[in-house]
Amino acid sequence: MASRTEPTGIDAVAPASSATEIANNVQAVATSSLNARVGNCRWVVCALLFFATTINYVDRQVLSILEKDLRSSIGWNDLQYAHIVLAFQAAYAVGLLMAGRLMDKLGSKIGYTLAIVVWSVAAMSHSLARTVIGFSAARFALGLGEGGNFPAAIKTTAEWFPKKERALATGIFNAGTNIGAIVAPLTVPWIAIHYGWRWAFIMTGLLGFIWVLVWLTLYHRPQEHPRISNAELAHIQSDPADPPAKLGWLKLLPHRQTWAFAVGKFLTDPIWWFYLFWIPSFLRDKHGLDLSTIGPPVIAIYLIADFGSVGGGLLSSTMIRRGWSVNKGRKIAMLICAICVVPIVFTPMVSSLWGAVALIGLAAAAHQGWSANLFTLASDMFPRTAVGSVVGFGGMAGAVGGMLIAEVTGRVLQVTGSYKPIFLIAGSAYLAALLVVQLLVPTVREARIKIDSQN
Repeated sequence: MASRTEPTGIDAVAPASSATEIANNVQAVATSSLNARVGNCRWVVCALLFFATTINYVDRQVLSILEKDLRSSIGWNDLQYAHIVLAFQAAYAVGLLMAGRLMDKLGSKIGYTLAIVVWSVAAMSHSLARTVIGFSAARFALGLGEGGNFPAAIKTTAEWFPKKERALATGIFNAGTNIGAIVAPLTVPWIAIHYGWRWAFIMTGLLGFIWVLVWLTLYHRPQEHPRISNAELAHIQSDPADPPAKLGWLKLLPHRQTWAFAVGKFLTDPIWWFYLFWIPSFLRDKHGLDLSTIGPPVIAIYLIADFGSVGGGLLSSTMIRRGWSVNKGRKIAMLICAICVVPIVFTPMVSSLWGAVALIGLAAAAHQGWSANLFTLASDMFPRTAVGSVVGFGGMAGAVGGMLIAEVTGRVLQVTGSYKPIFLIAGSAYLAALLVVQLLVPTVREARIKIDSQN
């Protein structure tokens, strides 16, 4: 594939001449014809990533759904619950940092297997907890294991998809976060009501072991897959090949691209953590819901969010296929998502349950579209050999931000009982993050990293 120079700035794109338009149309027709012939092995892999991400979010969502009931049976207040959440976030930060390097060293197949086994065992261990300290320990173990999901998924996507398809593939597997957040309120209350809350942790934790069996059976690297066609392999490898050398941390940290991704995650991931860990409690406090009625509103929020996950990736991929630069396509999609989050600041003032659900759902959808494009920026800006490490580093930054939002939320609620300051932070975080990304990386291009044969 011939390289091209990206225009500078978010709005910079040269008008296409009629000859260029004709060439683009011919290329689009040829690409469409090729996609009909190349095969679908890469989409099977994407489906596996989707289900792993679904399980990941089922396991982390169980506690937030049961929080109000466990509060009365175990005994904790808002600040103590914040510390339980903080234990998960701290471990998740460490897990992401370790997992990024681990995935680059072990590869996706073994690394992903190890991560999901660890987090599944940790999820089931919640059933043994009887104190705040016990739940904090279980959440810490869960965070360590779950830190492996996104570095492994992004690395696998970079290996299995050319750049023009990565945002869509990322959006599809990232939609598993929403499905997981839907499956949990559909199943967890029913299990808890009929069998007790301990079985809710055990039964959801078992899902990971089922996935591992399927993953070990079906997954292979593209070059080694027994069912891949030559045409699909050529399609996957249509981008320029990466250098064979591994990249150490010291070669990644000096680059603005690394920090643009990390700061983007630091400023916006905490908002998603707030949705996951506090929105069920907000709906119960503000709108009088209980364990038997919390399911439909939470399900509605994440159903809406699904459209954003796939739509955000599809939006930028479509713009790029139509001739927009990667720089403009990714950033315009992220700007649209950032603007769509802003109305969430009015949520605490809305008296209608479903009005609040609509605002939160819109913001959650926008976050997922933002996240799909931010993740894809990592694979746009770094070679495949470094993607896992960069995503792990950025994810760690996001988890540190999550630790801060957990502490802030707990203290604000403990002192004021008001969610308004938190929703104000949520509404402004994405525009601030996009500004920082634009300042650090005015033009999206691959980082120029000096390659050695050693780490």
